[in-house]
Amino acid sequence: MGLEMESMAASIGVSVPVLRFLLCYVATIPVSVLWRFVPGPLAKHIFAAASGAILSYLSFGFSSNLHFLVPMSLGYASMLFFRAHCGIITFLLGFGYLIGCHMYYMSGDAWKEGGIDATGALMVLTLKVISCAINYNDGILKEEGLREAQKKNRLIKLPSLIEYFGYCLSCGSHFAGPVFEMKDYLDCTESKGIWSPSEKGLSPSPFGAAVRALLQAAFCMALYLYLVPQFPLTRFTEPIYQEWGFWKRLSYQYMSGFTARWKYYFIWSISEASIILSGLGFSGWTDSSPPKPKWDRAKNVDILGVEFAKSAVQLPLVWNIQVSTWLRHYVYERLVKPGKKAGFFQLLATQTVSAVWHGLYPGYIIFFVQSALMIAGSRVIYRWQQSVPQGMDVVKNILVFLNFAYTVLVLNYSCVGFIVLSLRETLASYGSVYYIGTVLPFALILLGKIIKPARPVKKFRKEE
Repeated sequence: MGLEMESMAASIGVSVPVLRFLLCYVATIPVSVLWRFVPGPLAKHIFAAASGAILSYLSFGFSSNLHFLVPMSLGYASMLFFRAHCGIITFLLGFGYLIGCHMYYMSGDAWKEGGIDATGALMVLTLKVISCAINYNDGILKEEGLREAQKKNRLIKLPSLIEYFGYCLSCGSHFAGPVFEMKDYLDCTESKGIWSPSEKGLSPSPFGAAVRALLQAAFCMALYLYLVPQFPLTRFTEPIYQEWGFWKRLSYQYMSGFTARWKYYFIWSISEASIILSGLGFSGWTDSSPPKPKWDRAKNVDILGVEFAKSAVQLPLVWNIQVSTWLRHYVYERLVKPGKKAGFFQLLATQTVSAVWHGLYPGYIIFFVQSALMIAGSRVIYRWQQSVPQGMDVVKNILVFLNFAYTVLVLNYSCVGFIVLSLRETLASYGSVYYIGTVLPFALILLGKIIKPARPVKKFRKEE
């Protein structure tokens, strides 16, 4: 069996631990189908918890489940004994434990060298545990002072221990997301809300959407395996890279980022299929006739939306969608004081939390700070675009194209840090193109202070 695993791993260019993880990851698809047909909420919770724990054991070993138990226990204890402050307590303890694991395992180095550990799954679990605690905390607040997302996701009653374990370890999202809410998980298992039998007797069939996600996954993996030998990350530190001209280096940075993204597209397409087949991915019906089921809750990436984003502001809406939603609901919006508008501080703080969540590598920190700058610069171009008077469509279209080109350039420049991780390699790759992806956002932000778009003229009707 060991020799077979080694030969199989060698044939697709991965290590045996990574192959073992991939097999378990793909196994979430049939397991999710089985979960869908398990009768009764209690049995579903037990099946979800047990299947997630077993697949974790097969992927990462017994210690992985011990790691998962720590934030789960801390989160539940805080809800049980300190409801009034359980959200912030779980946030600090959950991220504290995750940071400790990041520091101990330094998983980024292991992943680059072909290894794998449970840190990625722990990252997803941490977000689930924190959101559950915050929503339970919101359950004691007055509803009139809450945002719509808080009203929708708040928990009035403490989930039982088996409900909590089932939610945290449900295998379809356990390894790589997508993150979803405890309220949605409970509604799905109990056939409530949008999962209740409809008046028209409609029952959403997941199979068409799941097949599409699986075909997408196959295409993404094939393209990734084709591209990755042609654009190795080691090229950034090779003498030949330094011999290239500016435009060739910039093009190579684009292709490196483009290549790396297809690995994530593959992973998220598999998890999308799993969540769709379980039924958890269902998000309602379209208004068309006949109505069609929507599966937005399972969607973690819009590939065309990422590759052809007209503005950097759109990227959080199409890349790692559910984590971006989590960051918006539990960090960004909660940093905005009542009656105030969000600004660069909230954006930078949110990106910093995202960077720490990913790991403590300099490349992650730099990438997410770059992301905040990239989005701020893109907003300047967008404000200029919106201020163009009617009848000047050519100027508006030029600004639209400039925003698109700016987003492509700065995104792929920035994401080199995300994939090489080390400070030396990140600064070397940025410096090789004269820090253009850092200079441009700063220049746009400063220009936005000088060239302010004209405010629309208000029309007043003269009273007779």
